[in-house]
Amino acid sequence: MQKDNHSPVNRKKGLKTLILLVVVLFLIVGIPYLLVSYQARQKGMTRSEVIKRIVNRTGAKDNISGEEKNNLVGAKIDFLDPIPVGQTFKEPPLISNVVAADLDKDGLMDIIVCDCKSNSVNWIRQFPKGVFTETVLADGLNAPAHAQVIDFDGDGDNDILVAVLGLLFPSNDKIGSVVILENDGKNHFIKHVVVDKIARVSDVRAGDLDGDGDLDLAVAQFGYDDGETRWIENLGNWQFKSHILQNLSGPINVIIDDMDKDGDLDIISLVSQEWEEIYGFINDGKGHFTSKLLYGSSNEDFGSSGIYVCDLDKDGDDDILYTNGDAFDYIPPQGRPWHGIQWLENKGNWNFEFHRICDFIGAYNARPVDIDNDGDLDIFCVSAFNLWDKPESQSFIWLENIGNMKFVLHNIASSPTHILTLESADFNNDGLTDFVTGDMHAYPPYDRMGRITLWMNNGKLNNKK
Repeated sequence: MQKDNHSPVNRKKGLKTLILLVVVLFLIVGIPYLLVSYQARQKGMTRSEVIKRIVNRTGAKDNISGEEKNNLVGAKIDFLDPIPVGQTFKEPPLISNVVAADLDKDGLMDIIVCDCKSNSVNWIRQFPKGVFTETVLADGLNAPAHAQVIDFDGDGDNDILVAVLGLLFPSNDKIGSVVILENDGKNHFIKHVVVDKIARVSDVRAGDLDGDGDLDLAVAQFGYDDGETRWIENLGNWQFKSHILQNLSGPINVIIDDMDKDGDLDIISLVSQEWEEIYGFINDGKGHFTSKLLYGSSNEDFGSSGIYVCDLDKDGDDDILYTNGDAFDYIPPQGRPWHGIQWLENKGNWNFEFHRICDFIGAYNARPVDIDNDGDLDIFCVSAFNLWDKPESQSFIWLENIGNMKFVLHNIASSPTHILTLESADFNNDGLTDFVTGDMHAYPPYDRMGRITLWMNNGKLNNKK
């Protein structure tokens, strides 16, 4: 008698085999597809872009080795005289941010300080000219990371936006907050908590993001492995509404700028965790944003530390000046040889070309200034994580632009060390650009410490030119 190949037993075995094949196929294809799709949604990339990034992520420690670097070194010119200002100190200072601004609008430049040792925002007021006195504007702000001086409420005086980490070192606790210090018109400040109990906040900036005439906020939340980027809509009368733009850990900078020159404000974000990326959030003019990856390093230890938007090559559009020099992930914290300074050249239509400028271990803040008045932008940069056991390690440098975006490196100082933050301004109204720096002495050595330093331009560079 011929065997029935379609018996219930055989059909059952065939069904089990089919189910097993489906499960295996799902494990091999389906789960990776879902993970890639999730990453694409989170990062604002296409699935093919995510796959390409994963394939190219080789773990190489220097993904800029093929770039032509401008490691030309020039003579040291002592045109900046360092002057400590503000409070004296006994314990190692922990300054996270300095802002150069005329807070009281008296015609003299002041300094706003985010102090993570005292957990306060302070005002180093210049009055009279050349005399600097420090007072506390607001305390109880645990690890203030960044401040912006701006007339937020439109009443004619300067207010202060503060990004509050909640804790200086990485944590997943929801301890971050955004605070606005409202000026009462007499330089006394009322504390408004815009949002709190969120992932650690590393940056906040103001701009009219929805085109309704008032100032909204862009917020970077570093967190630890659960950070976010959001914008906060100003509803009026100190009421706000949050809109999440991206769920990625590690945002350290958000900059508001009309990058595409279409009449509305976009947001540029630097993410320093995991992928080391720069994103653009493209505004439709009404507060609806589309994310686009502008740059990403294949080196997961790249150490992104800061961005600054400016027209670096003077061609009429905005570029991105970009430093990588963070080393808090290492024990002990110490800079790496692939640290340095680069810029992303704006090629139009949200496309950017990466250019390495120079190597600089521990590079943290860079600012463009035409210091020699020759019509192009030079670059000043500080180091927070150089090899401080070596006394010759540089903490402050000047990159002289000699034309065609080629730069010559000049040493400014090797002391104080651990300089985290830098800003430029004319502090004595002599027409020359001066600088102010702040130091984060979170780890040894402690032999060349500073807190707040004014670097006054003595004119020697201009006289030489």
